[in-house]
Amino acid sequence: MAGGIMKKSGGSGRRRRRGGAQPMAEINITPFVDVMLVLLIIFMVAAPLLTVGVPVELPKTAAQALPAEQEEPLTVTITAEGSVQILTTETPREELVAKLRAVAAEREGDRVFLRADGAVPYSTVMEIMGALNAGGFSNIGLVTDIGGPTLDGAGN
Repeated sequence: MAGGIMKKSGGSGRRRRRGGAQPMAEINITPFVDVMLVLLIIFMVAAPLLTVGVPVELPKTAAQALPAEQEEPLTVTITAEGSVQILTTETPREELVAKLRAVAAEREGDRVFLRADGAVPYSTVMEIMGALNAGGFSNIGLVTDIGGPTLDGAGN
């Protein structure tokens, strides 16, 4: 009762195509995915380095961070030496109000972030805040680092 299936003998067991090698009709996306993953890692590493700012030692407070906005906020920085910078451009104090008015005319919002080194006197910070108000910015956010004292008697 044996007999049903017989194996053909002879030949190499491979099928041969007529006319030589045929091109593959499928797209191999593995190299594309590899390149995209490498680019993703590069951008993830480089993104924190793209923040605009001047190095200052910000005071620490217990305040929470402000929510993010649609438009990139304007940042004014007061360095420890007392120089004032709009974004990264140093601006003489005599020209500050005029430049702020020109910037305010081009922007949709009136929000500005004021960064001041912890060593800058309070009077200097208030002078710059007055200039910001005179320049057309009434929504001023003071930038600090988190992790400062809470002053509620419970420590940090």
